[in-house]
Amino acid sequence: MRRLIPFWFAFALFTAFNAYAEPPELALAGVYDEGVALDDYWVSEKLDGVRAYWDGERFWSRGGNEYRAPDWFTEGFPDVPMDGELWMGRGRFAELSGAVRRLEPVDPSWRQIRFMVFDLPALDQPFAERVAAMEALVQPSPSPFLAMVVQRKATDHERLMSALDKVVSEGGEGLMLRRGGSLHSTGRSDDLLKVKRYDDAEAVVVAHLAGSGKYEGMLGSVLVRRNDGRQFHIGTGFSDEQREDPPPVGATITYKYYGFTSTGLPRFASFLRIRNDEPEAP
Repeated sequence: MRRLIPFWFAFALFTAFNAYAEPPELALAGVYDEGVALDDYWVSEKLDGVRAYWDGERFWSRGGNEYRAPDWFTEGFPDVPMDGELWMGRGRFAELSGAVRRLEPVDPSWRQIRFMVFDLPALDQPFAERVAAMEALVQPSPSPFLAMVVQRKATDHERLMSALDKVVSEGGEGLMLRRGGSLHSTGRSDDLLKVKRYDDAEAVVVAHLAGSGKYEGMLGSVLVRRNDGRQFHIGTGFSDEQREDPPPVGATITYKYYGFTSTGLPRFASFLRIRNDEPEAP
């Protein structure tokens, strides 16, 4: 059975929850730069998981595909929209991605996954109040597969960078900032910022280029296309296994980079992962 929630909370969410049949567009993060006033921000770890939207009954991917979690996994989940990450732990993104995209879920894999909630998108209150609402809703949950991403008040740039270095040294990916006074909104804005030592972006694989030398007979690089139509090559960041079985043409990949060249292309672009949320056959 689903867990009952307080009447006031259900009433506050009812209108927004019933306003759409498909999951809404998600909030997207901008990039933090030194100089941003941090006094109204909350900070949390940027998990290297799979973004997932819980609509009260099912999980949806960023691309609008369903993640078919076992019934036992979502037993006890609140019947309200929650935004978060399906997560196995640091450094396990590839394993996680394969598990959640299967059309037929594999129980042993899903028993290692948690849904880490970081927002209640249908609650029309400032984020600081949504934090309190998440604590009241998620932390008492009887489900061992549901948890809340820890949120703390940000202080200053130096402490933020120190926290970033600590997370990265422990195998984490980075930090996230959310403006405490902001209402939930979709699209990209300064209300939500990612804090990393490098930038990242997405591009579509256009072609494979053969390798040479120690990579003869394997992938050398991929030609990718950004949203603005510009193309460039990415030849680093791939494991030998990925060079044997590279991201397919048409796949969307995430890459990291360090600023831009004089011609406006990403500097030192390196492959991070496939951003593939299409269902995968058993």
